[in-house]
Amino acid sequence: MLRFRVNGQEHTTDADPALPLLWYLRDELDLTGTKFGCGKALCGACTVHVDGQAVRSCTTTLQDVSDRSIVTIEGLDPAGDHPVQKAWRAANVPQCGFCQAGQIMQAAALLAANPKPTDAEIDQGMAGNICRCGCYQRIHTAVRLAATGV
Repeated sequence: MLRFRVNGQEHTTDADPALPLLWYLRDELDLTGTKFGCGKALCGACTVHVDGQAVRSCTTTLQDVSDRSIVTIEGLDPAGDHPVQKAWRAANVPQCGFCQAGQIMQAAALLAANPKPTDAEIDQGMAGNICRCGCYQRIHTAVRLAATGV
């Protein structure tokens, strides 16, 4: 039996320990904000936090998160008022929106670890998340806004 916390709630499952966390979140918990993008941890659409660190849930197994704490986009701030979410709205970041949950989760982890990143650190910290619409300038602007508290 595997045990972990998702968005503050305890969960136990006898699911296959090799099951990717992404599919457990989406199919078992109906937390569909975390998206499937590539299945190879290359695009970042499936980014969640595990014990405060940004991880790709498509290649993270249930065994990997045993006795750990997971936060999805739904749990970052249920009202959508996390500083990064506010900055995303202020900078009008999304175009299609598909990658945005992963982008937001990556940015939130970056700012939790480094509250005042330089432009180069923002670029480096967000580099593993792909936006097929090319909203990188707005993403960078929103991370900068969240870091400055605007």
